[in-house]
Amino acid sequence: MKKFSASKLAKTVRAKRKEKGLTQEQLSELTGINRVMIGRIEREAFIPSIAQYESLAKVLEFDLTDMFVENPKKNSFVALRSQALSESEKEGVDKLFAMMLALREQILLRSKFENESFSRS
Repeated sequence: MKKFSASKLAKTVRAKRKEKGLTQEQLSELTGINRVMIGRIEREAFIPSIAQYESLAKVLEFDLTDMFVENPKKNSFVALRSQALSESEKEGVDKLFAMMLALREQILLRSKFENESFSRS
């Protein structure tokens, strides 16, 4: 599934605006988007409305769909099963599990110790 990329939009708006020799103020006048908002779009601090997005695409001549990128799938199941991992990655996963188990044991021991301390009081 694809998702909107504010980063790609920011880079595209900045690059296309400069390519056309436009200032943020001039782009603001052409699109009807406040100059401050243009600056915020270029800094990835504002996501334009659909109407603003369409206006930018029309004036700067870019395809709306180019601002969508594949959403990388996270496959933690593969890591947990240790498949498709290099030997060093498998060692890292094993160390991580060992650390998690040790931490769990420490938490259980600490809670047991705290419970004993309360019952002695």
